Amino acid sequence: MPELRMGQALNRALAEALAEDPSVILLGEDIGAAGGPFGVTRGLQEKFGPDRVRDTPIAEAGIMGAAVGAALSGLKPVAEIMFMDFITLAMDALVNQAAKARFMFGGQRGVPLVLRTPHGGGLSAGPQHSQCLEAWLCHVPGLKVVCPATPADAYGLLRSAIADPDPVVVVENKALYAMKGEVAEAPEPVPIGRARIARPGRDATIVAYGAAVHWAMEAAGLLAGEGIEAEVLDLRSLQPWDEAAVLESLSRTHRLVIAHEAVEAFGVGGEIAARMADIGFDELDGPILRVGAPFTPVPFAKELEAAYRPDAARIAAAVRRTLD
Repeated sequence: MPELRMGQALNRALAEALAEDPSVILLGEDIGAAGGPFGVTRGLQEKFGPDRVRDTPIAEAGIMGAAVGAALSGLKPVAEIMFMDFITLAMDALVNQAAKARFMFGGQRGVPLVLRTPHGGGLSAGPQHSQCLEAWLCHVPGLKVVCPATPADAYGLLRSAIADPDPVVVVENKALYAMKGEVAEAPEPVPIGRARIARPGRDATIVAYGAAVHWAMEAAGLLAGEGIEAEVLDLRSLQPWDEAAVLESLSRTHRLVIAHEAVEAFGVGGEIAARMADIGFDELDGPILRVGAPFTPVPFAKELEAAYRPDAARIAAAVRRTLD
């Protein structure tokens, strides 16, 4: 299979959706001639025209409001918020309108829109351009949230999101845009809500998503040198999340570590830990542990940011602790 960077895989998914369905439109800041801040939409305006790949003002509330209106009018908008931090400005239309429409209209009408937005650090972009806010969105009934860790899943999840009849937020880790991976010539969409086993193991389960999947894989490699075989489960979908897959893995390994780049407190990992402590209690032979960022804004300085972000060493230490 050919290799693509994650940004290229997303571009391919958008291009194919635009070509196949005339109701699909893109809108966002600098997504046209500039190709977006990370080049994901490069070349699409030239191919499909400015009516379908629309540059917008720097107004996130306006972008999301327009996307909701377009979706209710029969289009399938894919909106881009340049950095996830700025989703704060779009929350009313997303949370109070898009997420609620199907419920408020008695199931007669959904809002088939996609919101693409990058999260995460590693670029010394500071506290207002590096946040991971996906837990906010996972808490909102009516929204689906996905976060790919590979180019193939980036393609497949975005295609599934565009085909979904309800609003889906596609969270893209900006540090992964340049990562290469195999993508099939005719790839299948990735079902929303289904995790994948990135590495099988027997001694402990590491649940992760986005960039943390790669830290978990590195941690598993470190642990293998010590005779510890950790299973790495890539969630892919955060809302809904694959509860059955996590429980099945836990039933094999009997220990659980959950890792994500977002702040540990009140995060996705906390929900998974609470649920597994309930339905998976009889399978546990050690404490459920979480690995996440400390409860502080993301530092700007490179050295401080590196210390702030979770990594393979911290995940491996958590696995050792639950085994002890």
